[in-house]
Amino acid sequence: MRRPARKGAGMAKLRTLSILLSLLVPAQTTRSPDCGGILTPSGLSYIAEVSKLQTESVLRQDLMAPTVPDLFLGSPKPSRNQINSVKVAELSLSLIPDTGLRLSIDVDLGITPAPSTTKVMRLSILADIHVEMNPEGNLELVTSACKPTLEEMQSTEELESESSSSDVDKQINVDKICLEVSKLLLLPNEHLMSLTAQFPIMPSCQVQYLPLAAPVFSKQGITISLQTTFQVAGVAIPLPVSPVPFSMPEPASSSPSHFTLAFSEHFYTSLFFALEMAGAFNMTIPSPLTTATAAQKLTQMGSLFQEDLPVILQAVFRSSPRVVLEEGKAALKLFLTVHVGAGLPAFQSFLSVNVDMSAGLLLSVADTRMTISAATIEDIELSLAASDVGPVPAALLEELFLPTIREEVPAQMNVVLSEGVFLPHVSSFTYTDVKVMIHKDYVLIPCNLELQARTGEKTTVG
Repeated sequence: MRRPARKGAGMAKLRTLSILLSLLVPAQTTRSPDCGGILTPSGLSYIAEVSKLQTESVLRQDLMAPTVPDLFLGSPKPSRNQINSVKVAELSLSLIPDTGLRLSIDVDLGITPAPSTTKVMRLSILADIHVEMNPEGNLELVTSACKPTLEEMQSTEELESESSSSDVDKQINVDKICLEVSKLLLLPNEHLMSLTAQFPIMPSCQVQYLPLAAPVFSKQGITISLQTTFQVAGVAIPLPVSPVPFSMPEPASSSPSHFTLAFSEHFYTSLFFALEMAGAFNMTIPSPLTTATAAQKLTQMGSLFQEDLPVILQAVFRSSPRVVLEEGKAALKLFLTVHVGAGLPAFQSFLSVNVDMSAGLLLSVADTRMTISAATIEDIELSLAASDVGPVPAALLEELFLPTIREEVPAQMNVVLSEGVFLPHVSSFTYTDVKVMIHKDYVLIPCNLELQARTGEKTTVG
């Protein structure tokens, strides 16, 4: 008769216990960034360019709608002036170091002051904008200063008072125009809130990127520092403490890319730690061996199994995986215990092997997801952890189990990683022209922004 399972039957309980114990570990007492991004002047120019249609749409709705108060406030009765066209001629965003942004908009308004007459007025809006972090942890665009002016460009009226432009300028509804400034860009506060959304990695594990403070404005761009949090089964897990404090790398002074993402080595280790806590990497690995063929090498197995059964490997982590970043390469260090046994669902382990292995990691980005995959095994070492079949030489362990472990462990991990991990991003934008640059201790991902049309088609700007 076969003996009842000992190690295998308790694996699920041990996994549950390890998760509960990990939740008792004190969380990091100080918040520190492990990733972030830098929006360059080129990125600001792109946002300004694609915001023109948004600006026209908002201004048309506010200035041409018959139900809104008249743009002109000169008399208690409605003005004869009617705005029949709104065209954004120029829109620009410029950096004000240590402060925020300056928004400059020139809008041509087609105005009909009387039947059969038309005049074109130039509405110029100059506003200073900065970004604050509200109590909920979301970023908000805030207008700190705003000055709209109005002047006449051309008119079909033969007789026009020289003072008409200045009179109209005095009559402009300054409060109304300035209240709408924050809505004129394609990064309104609702979109900025999407930055802190929870993104699924797998059904039981989610990732969230939280701003630590308001962005920093410099000549090189807008830098935002983020802290990653992970939830497993709806509970935030305390991450391992980073041995090296991370700060955003200095942006290149003349980067052609719109945006540069940066991820610390600790970010990747935390990601694999969260997936391990979620049980994503618990593996059941089929083996070409059977109990009969294994008994030819391990003679004491004959007394354990009276029938020929498939040999099964069950792998668990005995220590959390770790990611190491060097110049031009990334490696994943795995520390496994592989229980070798037979019989499912009543798994009976007869041998346990410690496996230390290092696999090269490949990193790529598609849209707003980062794809991580384990590639070639760079190093692997097997050692006997426990045995019910007597001593097993290291050479025999490698002969029996090394080919299967070398092939199946990265393959099964890649199935878990195949969906990719959402990057920090603002809704309606995706990433294109992406490069992945691996450096010691961190990864840089320079890329361009691309606005996604509502129909799902990509919007390009020449």
